[in-house]
Amino acid sequence: MIHATKSERKPVGKSDFPEMVERKGKGHPDSVADECAEACSRALTSYYLKNFNGRYFHHNVDKAAYVAGQAIPKFGGGIILQPQEFEIIGRAIDTAVVAGKLIPIPVRTICREAIYDVFRYTFRNLDVDKHVIIDARTKSGSVDLTGLYNQEMNGGDKVPLANDTSFGVGFAPFSVTDNSVYSIEKYLNSDKFKDICPASGEDIKVMGIRNGKDIEITIANAMVSKFLKDKSEYINALDQVKEGALKIADKFKEDHNVKINVNTGDIPEKDLLYLTITGTSAEAGDDGQVGRGNRANGLITPGRVQTLEAAAGKNSNNHVGKLYSLMSNRAANRIVNELQGDVVECQIRIVSQIGAPINKPWLADIELLTADNTNYDVISGKAKEILQAELDDYLTLRQELLEGKFKVW
Repeated sequence: MIHATKSERKPVGKSDFPEMVERKGKGHPDSVADECAEACSRALTSYYLKNFNGRYFHHNVDKAAYVAGQAIPKFGGGIILQPQEFEIIGRAIDTAVVAGKLIPIPVRTICREAIYDVFRYTFRNLDVDKHVIIDARTKSGSVDLTGLYNQEMNGGDKVPLANDTSFGVGFAPFSVTDNSVYSIEKYLNSDKFKDICPASGEDIKVMGIRNGKDIEITIANAMVSKFLKDKSEYINALDQVKEGALKIADKFKEDHNVKINVNTGDIPEKDLLYLTITGTSAEAGDDGQVGRGNRANGLITPGRVQTLEAAAGKNSNNHVGKLYSLMSNRAANRIVNELQGDVVECQIRIVSQIGAPINKPWLADIELLTADNTNYDVISGKAKEILQAELDDYLTLRQELLEGKFKVW
């Protein structure tokens, strides 16, 4: 059932209610855990499809243990005392019967290779063979969940059946604060900026607050010791980070006043600086876990609809906790963009009932903040059609996830 609710509140970006927005960058331990879990899901799905006649098998590799190592960075270099450790944990079909024969599936090997690849393309200054120990600990799934997963393959409904009673949420559009926080991290972690400032590591966290017309952003950026000879070079690199962030914020600020802070935890006179060897705090001080970082739209927004559901690593065929989180954000953006000017803001919540077709949610609610002088009945009707179209088009989303075209953190 799809329901529409007319909102009477102000748009988030124009409300007196202060905004708080956070994004954890690609080298943050929680984001690394998310990316590794999702990479394992993609790799397993690809193997299943390739080796078993296009068939999807059940898996949920959505838990991880990313354990920090120990390091002593110093200007110009440093020493790794203990390597980081990463282990993926979850459930995945590891045997299949083909023509009466039991065929083993190398789940652990598949996952380990996928995780190695993530570390290689995420970090410029981390040696994956020396600085991290990678492993996988998975078991096959429970009979009831794998049975639901395979129902469509056994003559049942062709639409996948929800393997959980769960919900997903989404909203659109991003506010000025949302766009600033999201885009600053993406820029600071781009190859373009790293070429300008190689001392900037990938472990970047951006936190923004808006109070009235004032936006203040604090950036925590792990700096890479080998590119910095002394404290003055460190401070110059922080200035480059600040300058780059201001350049991005200027694109979105409109009539807001923006202030940027970088590495405010530093105490230079005591030589307490955010200095690392590998570009991530996971080398010494910070562990990581799937689902503790960005939500499915790439942000953490305590003033908006949110869910604790981790999207990364869950199977892309019928895990509604994942699919509904992505579908709700896609639908909210489509509603705002396609109903041009009529919908100022949109929030969506979708809840499933285990065993029901995923395109027939138990309840889906679309909260619409509409412009003045619009026909709400017409607008809400179109919004419902857009959401249903997204629910019905799950195959497109599934394929995009398989190809890695759609980020889940």
